[in-house]
Amino acid sequence: MLSTAVRVQLANGLQKDFARILQAGLTKRNCSSQTMDFKTLKVTRPRDFVVQVELNRPEKRNAMNTDFWREMRECFSQLAEDTDCRAVVLSGAGKIFTSGLDLTDNKDVKFEEFMSPDKDFARKAFQIRQAVIRLQESFNVIERCPKPVIAAVHSACVGGGIDMICACDIRYCSSDAWFSIKEVDIGLAADLGTLQRFPKVIGNDSLARELAYTARKMYADEAKDVGFVSRVFPDREKLIEGAIELASVIASKSPVAVQGTKVSLVYSRDHTVGEGLDQVMTWNQGMLQSEDVMKAVFGSMKKETPVFSKL
Repeated sequence: MLSTAVRVQLANGLQKDFARILQAGLTKRNCSSQTMDFKTLKVTRPRDFVVQVELNRPEKRNAMNTDFWREMRECFSQLAEDTDCRAVVLSGAGKIFTSGLDLTDNKDVKFEEFMSPDKDFARKAFQIRQAVIRLQESFNVIERCPKPVIAAVHSACVGGGIDMICACDIRYCSSDAWFSIKEVDIGLAADLGTLQRFPKVIGNDSLARELAYTARKMYADEAKDVGFVSRVFPDREKLIEGAIELASVIASKSPVAVQGTKVSLVYSRDHTVGEGLDQVMTWNQGMLQSEDVMKAVFGSMKKETPVFSKL
């Protein structure tokens, strides 16, 4: 039995989850009717209810600059509320997926100012803290988005790229892909999610530490063997096709069921089994009353593909 304090904490957490999902589902705002124009991201809709978000600075190896961090927050916040989006593919344009942090164009990361001896130590620390919080939010928003996000990685995925794809639900890659937790080579500990999510994703603490301590490259075959990616494709073209096809399959399912499943999986990762069971029980108290349940049951009985309403 869970204590009263734990149940209260669980209830408070569920209220926040319900509020976020209900806002995404019930809002009349339809982001698909709005133009999603960004400097560093290209947003397209290759299939019904499928959105592709492409890192779009190929001339800069898709390095993550000031505009990128802000636009990631804006893009995925909009997709969370977009009733015409049920699954997302996150890919990269050009020769590589991403080279990580752009050290030449990052107003949030002011290294010269942070190192200045003229500024009070505590005040510099608070300034750095706020900058890191903003950067962390740029990837946390992927995990909080109730729509499943599929990362499609080709060639290099370095530094911040690992932080980013660890926040995704599913990872595919091409056979030429490689991954490097690069932060240790520039004198810092990865602070945007890799050290928190990567060990849980692969389930191998020893390997996670080896990669984080050395920054060595992990190639596609090893990434597949340890469970970091679930499929490897021969080239980028086949990779994108496969990711979009998977997204289309997910998008054909009940959005109530899929989004509820994502919320429950994320919650259960960071809680006990008992707390996770209580969470999904409380969730389904409301969601089992959805029309989607009957549509799915009758569709199965009649051997017909059900069509689910927008949230």
